[in-house]
Amino acid sequence: MMIRILLVTSYIVSCLRLRVMPWHYFQLNASYFNKGKGIYSKQDINDLIPIEWRLDQWLDSGDKQPESYPVFVKPEWGQNSKGILRADNRNELDDIRCQRATGQSHYLIQEAAKGKIEFEVFIIPSDIASDRYAMLSVTQVINHSSDNFPINGIYNKQTEYQDVTKLLSKESSNALWENLRTIGDFRISRFGVRADSLTKLIEGDFKVIEINLFVPMPLVLLTKNTSLKKKLSLATQCTWLLAKVTRTIPAEQNEPFLFFKKLGFIQRTK
Repeated sequence: MMIRILLVTSYIVSCLRLRVMPWHYFQLNASYFNKGKGIYSKQDINDLIPIEWRLDQWLDSGDKQPESYPVFVKPEWGQNSKGILRADNRNELDDIRCQRATGQSHYLIQEAAKGKIEFEVFIIPSDIASDRYAMLSVTQVINHSSDNFPINGIYNKQTEYQDVTKLLSKESSNALWENLRTIGDFRISRFGVRADSLTKLIEGDFKVIEINLFVPMPLVLLTKNTSLKKKLSLATQCTWLLAKVTRTIPAEQNEPFLFFKKLGFIQRTK
C-alpha cells in the first residue's frame, strides 16, 4: 500500500512539474480500451500476440472443451490474478462453470504455459513511436509451494519476486525490448511470460500469459533483493517517465472518465 501511495504522489508531482493533467494517466493505453465492453479485454490483447508467443485462449461459453489440462479460467477484465481459477480436469472445469453467477459470461479459458519460470517484464518506452525504451525491468516470480502450475500474484502469500534485471546485458535488454515492442504501441505495459530460463526469454523462446495495460505496477518495487534506497529511486524515475509519456497522448484519446467506465463494468458484473 505504501508503495502505491508513493507512486501516486510522485506521479502527481511529476505531472505538475511538466504541466500535465494527472488524470490522463488512465488514458495511457486508451486506444486498446474496448468501449463496447467497457474494459481492457484480455482476449483483444491476446489476439495481438504473435502466434509463436501466444497461448491458446478463448471466451468461455461452456460449449468448447480444452484438449488438455490444466487450464486457467480468468475474468476477461481481471487484474493481479484476481478471480483466476485453475481446472486440472473436466469435472473441475464443470464445477467452476456451475458456480459462475448467471449473466457472467465474460470469462476466458487459457491453456497452461509449459515454461519452468515465470517472469514479469515492465516497460515504459522513451516515446510511443520510438525504437528505444526508457525503462525496462525483469522480475522473476518465485512460488514457494510444490505446485507446478501456481496462480501467482501479489495476493498469493507463496509468491515472491526477485529482480533479475541486473543479470541482463544492454544487448540482452535491447533484444527483449525488440521482441515485445512488436506486440503493440503501449505507453506502459507489464508482460507476464513463462520461459525455461532467462536466456530462453532473451532468445524469444517464451509464452505470454497476459499483458497488463491498465495501471500496471512495476513489480521490481516488491522484490526482496532490492534495497529501499534503490526502490525509492526506481519509483521516482518511473513516475517521471510516465509523466513525460503522458504528454504524448493525443487530444482525441483524453476521455477523462475511462477509469470510471471500467469500474462501472466491474460493478455491474459482480
